[in-house]
Amino acid sequence: MSDRPLEASERNPMADLDEWEALLRQRYQEPGEKSSFRDYGTDVRPAVREFYRLNHRHQTLDFVRAKERQYLDRNHRVMGIWEAMEFLNTLVDDSDPDTDLTQIEHLMQAAEAIRTDGHPRWFILTGLIHDLGKILCLFGEPQWAVVGDTFPVGCRYSDKVVFPGFFQENPDSNVALYQTECGIYEPGCGLDGVHMSWGHDEYLYHVVKDHLPEEGLAMIRYHSFYAAHREGAYTHLMNQDDRRRLEWVRAFNPYDLYSKGNEPPDVEALRPYYEDLIADFIPAKLAW
Repeated sequence: MSDRPLEASERNPMADLDEWEALLRQRYQEPGEKSSFRDYGTDVRPAVREFYRLNHRHQTLDFVRAKERQYLDRNHRVMGIWEAMEFLNTLVDDSDPDTDLTQIEHLMQAAEAIRTDGHPRWFILTGLIHDLGKILCLFGEPQWAVVGDTFPVGCRYSDKVVFPGFFQENPDSNVALYQTECGIYEPGCGLDGVHMSWGHDEYLYHVVKDHLPEEGLAMIRYHSFYAAHREGAYTHLMNQDDRRRLEWVRAFNPYDLYSKGNEPPDVEALRPYYEDLIADFIPAKLAW
């Protein structure tokens, strides 16, 4: 990226973050229905297409390393999980025609669906918090550095990543080493050693990594890595632990994609349960 300030349309081409999630539900339909992942067709809104162009253009290895330096010391704010949920609520866009739900209601829908199916408490908590990394938008990050399908940087791009043609605009596409199969990595090195495109998944993983079991952390860290857990790409970088963790990501994915309905949960009635759940796993205050 250059040092030129980004225009508004270069920062946030979509009306809101729900546009990306709506596209995900279109690409990956309900279980039992035929996936439309490879059909980008006319139903993809121009703003979403532009979002992916910017994402694929700007997510270079240097950009990712810069964001890791900027955020992984977690010195931007100190707050608890519920406070972070209320902070995220300020992202609600009143002009969104598709939903009247707040961010907290979205999170609770996923958590309640997991709870209804009888999963462990850590799994329910993971559903509740998995999108809290989107507060990066409130720290001034553009949409394409917060949401979007994630992918490794520093190695060849997979054509299983959505809109792979846009990678031609990425400066890393002209770096010979980065366009070999493994790039800067070793075969089977494991995803822990791979730089992923920057966004809310990686950020939240580092915020909560000391407080959840590895299965929940994998759900948080890789739930947007669709090229891997839905399309089978990048297996040459994975080790056996990664393959096991991605099974948990696949178990979580339906709750992420399909739990959002029109009926909002009763936040105040459910709040005591979720505050107790949070307290069982996570300290009262976290560094963000």
